[in-house]
Amino acid sequence: MQIGTPLSATATKVMLLGSGELGKEVIIALQRLGVEVIAVDRYENAPGHQVAHRAYTIDMTDAAALKALVAKEKPHLIVPEIEALNTDALAEIEREGLAIVIPTVKAVQLTMNREGIRRLAAEALKLPTSPYAFAHSCDALQAAIDGKNGDAGIGYPCFIKPTMSSSGKGQSRVTEKSQVQAAWDYAATGGRVNQGVVIVEGQIDFDYEITLLTVRAKNVAGEIQTYFCEPIGHVQKSGDYVESWQPQVMTPNALKAAQHVAKTITDALGGVGLFGVELFVKGDQVWFSEVSPRPHDTGMVTMCSQRLSEFELHARAILGLPVDVSMTNAGASAVIYGGAESNNLKYDGLEAALAVPCSDVRLFGKPQSFVKRRMGVALATGKDTDEARSRAKLVASLVKTSD
Repeated sequence: MQIGTPLSATATKVMLLGSGELGKEVIIALQRLGVEVIAVDRYENAPGHQVAHRAYTIDMTDAAALKALVAKEKPHLIVPEIEALNTDALAEIEREGLAIVIPTVKAVQLTMNREGIRRLAAEALKLPTSPYAFAHSCDALQAAIDGKNGDAGIGYPCFIKPTMSSSGKGQSRVTEKSQVQAAWDYAATGGRVNQGVVIVEGQIDFDYEITLLTVRAKNVAGEIQTYFCEPIGHVQKSGDYVESWQPQVMTPNALKAAQHVAKTITDALGGVGLFGVELFVKGDQVWFSEVSPRPHDTGMVTMCSQRLSEFELHARAILGLPVDVSMTNAGASAVIYGGAESNNLKYDGLEAALAVPCSDVRLFGKPQSFVKRRMGVALATGKDTDEARSRAKLVASLVKTSD
């Protein structure tokens, strides 16, 4: 891989579509390798906008706007960082030889909504998943839960989600019939794009859930090889990550099964880069949940636990460079919420927070805060994950926000 000089005729140019806190870290990683980066997002002054060489604000579902920007900037690589994109336009851009989409157009199209990736995993690849159904109306949703024509339904409790969303938006846990209409309405309005269809999933009796960061990267022989980071345990509330740690202890059989599922799904998606594969685990049994063809929010813990963070691994992989997935410390992360609706949020308590041993803080610089918007993350290492988690949660609690 030859890399040119940024802001010159030889520049290696990468365009990120979506420039939130995860995109920001990818941009920094790419810039450290001498890449010229263009950050694109749907709102001005997104975190990645603040560090990129150039920044644009457009509706990325608008095919004409997306194609015009690519024609103007002429990036070598396009790296989607969100789901709400016009994937038909991306396919046309790649077909015309204007840029390469990371990891592949197919991967972006399949993973941008839960229907595509669930059908690939469960129906084409025969991977174990929770029971599920798709519904295009509230009546169809109720029938999927209750069953019809003698067929068993999903039953209660179950989860109702938009087919396109992030950070738990639009997701509900439903335990009785009276909650279904509200869950349908929330899913229809809570997703990034209202697709007119929701997914209902049966609840699995699992011991814990993990993210297995899986990297498809070229080895020294130039062949694509699959690498696995140590499993990351995490806690979610209402579908949104609030805490993660690495490593998550697993049985050897469960780890082997998890790696098999992750390799199977990422091989099917193809290309190069880092994938966040979410899995449910009970004993030695593993179920596929979701996959993102990009760095994962729970993987922010790798900024303190690995030699190369998930963002550096993604940057290296997409540039065709060698990767190192080794873990250096037991680590943990904990979310710092906005706590208020504000365009002028202030942060206090950093002196006390950073006095906690082996700790760090990342404040994302988002221009607008909401009560439950993720505005930062606390990081900590320890002699084991228990100590790291305790420190990370303490650090997060010490950072105070005000309007």
